[in-house]
Amino acid sequence: MPEKQFNTRAVHAGERTDLTHVNSVVTPIFPSVGYTFADSNELDAVLGGEQPGYVYSPRYANPTVAAFETAVANLESAEAALALPSGMAAVHLALLGAGVRAGCHIVVAADVYGATYSLVQQVFAELGAKVHLVDVLDLVGIDRILGEVGCTAVLVETISNPLMKVADLPRLAAIAHKHNARLLVDNTFCSPYLCNPIRFGADMVIHSATKFIGGHGDVMAGVVATTAELKDEMVRLNKLLGSSLGPFEAWLAHRGLKTLPLRMRQQCHNALALATWLQSHPQINRVHYAFLPDHPQFDLMHQLSGGRGGGAVLSFEVRGAGRQEIFALMDALQLIQPATSLGDIYSLMLYPAISSHRSLTPEERHSLGIGDGLLRLSAGIEDVADIQADLAQALVKIGR
Repeated sequence: MPEKQFNTRAVHAGERTDLTHVNSVVTPIFPSVGYTFADSNELDAVLGGEQPGYVYSPRYANPTVAAFETAVANLESAEAALALPSGMAAVHLALLGAGVRAGCHIVVAADVYGATYSLVQQVFAELGAKVHLVDVLDLVGIDRILGEVGCTAVLVETISNPLMKVADLPRLAAIAHKHNARLLVDNTFCSPYLCNPIRFGADMVIHSATKFIGGHGDVMAGVVATTAELKDEMVRLNKLLGSSLGPFEAWLAHRGLKTLPLRMRQQCHNALALATWLQSHPQINRVHYAFLPDHPQFDLMHQLSGGRGGGAVLSFEVRGAGRQEIFALMDALQLIQPATSLGDIYSLMLYPAISSHRSLTPEERHSLGIGDGLLRLSAGIEDVADIQADLAQALVKIGR
């Protein structure tokens, strides 16, 4: 039977599997921490991995969490997935699972999410890893570094946060594998609907499932989609780290995943319309959005997304604005919510200088191109005319 289409898989993946004698349409929430067995031989077999089953949710597995993991793996075209309590937990464990240790070299895109930047620059660097920050578009430079130092992993974002650079995943995978490094891709901005990095050669795909996968701003979760072998390594490490997603959160994330294609289609439509309008606005200096025809990686974004869209997130620079003007603009918003997140059904505005990239020094931010007048907008599913009208009246107020 041919593989079902993405919309169908989003609805059904992970459901009605591995639940003996449970005939519910929707996977139930299993809050149990422990599980009983017919006898000690069965317990021994499950603990030893010789027989499928559940033993102890915080360290091994949980049926509700497993259903969510199965769904994400299906939509990301991966062999397996591991769910975690946050996106940053997913980034952390993916790096460990990829083999990053003291003395290892890792190549990281310089303009990744601020917390990821701080994780590699502070925690991993302080523990002895050698971090090489690079421009994700400089493929020649990345190839040179990998050839010189022998890196363990390359970490990039499909679409960078907040400047919307698009990573050339096929070429990055080829470069990484040529030098025996693993390619780790944070695919949060695209979601599995727009891009499956594993199809382009990535070894591990990371999501903050708090964002588009959950989609409703009511659950925090992370997930890593990868090979069965690399998942086993992450599970081994996580038995000691204890970074486990709870069943209630997994159920909410899985429920949100079912409407991902519907939400993303509307959000991509809204984001492109807003980006196009902002480009011609006299108070806007520059718009960053990967599906604008003049974006440097427009063709690449088309290739990676199969033409489905450029994502729901855009950023723009308000002409001549600093902190005071940006605060005034955000305070004037009436529909768009000034919140430090993205990927929600609500349109959300964020000021990177004080939120996502607050941990960077002003010099570090400016060197990356994240100026004091830059705002990030995550388009929701509202009518785009209402979102645009709210932005327009806020810009009028600061223009006065």
